Amino acid sequence: MSDILQEVEAVLAARRGADPESSYVASLYARGPAQIAKKLGEEAVETAIAAQYPDDAALVSEAADVVFHLLVLLADRGLALADVERELARRFGVSGHAEKAARGQPKQPDEG
Repeated sequence: MSDILQEVEAVLAARRGADPESSYVASLYARGPAQIAKKLGEEAVETAIAAQYPDDAALVSEAADVVFHLLVLLADRGLALADVERELARRFGVSGHAEKAARGQPKQPDEG
């Protein structure tokens, strides 16, 4: 993992107990995982929209927002980007169609 991503994860961990009034990250944590996930979804939509235009800087900026909010969501669940890296490594070299078929459908939040 890159140094900057490790640094961001360290800041996210440090902000867990911060005052939500003084820290954007702490305010995200205070809102809970559903709202963090909603924010991630909003950023993903903005990234998809930016991808439709030739402005590479806008796309990169929106992609950074997606990665940042993904890191916040993972941290809120006690996970890290290293967990995602391990999953990608597990999938590497496996046909995408075969891997997706082997996964099955994820449980919905209300299915317990």
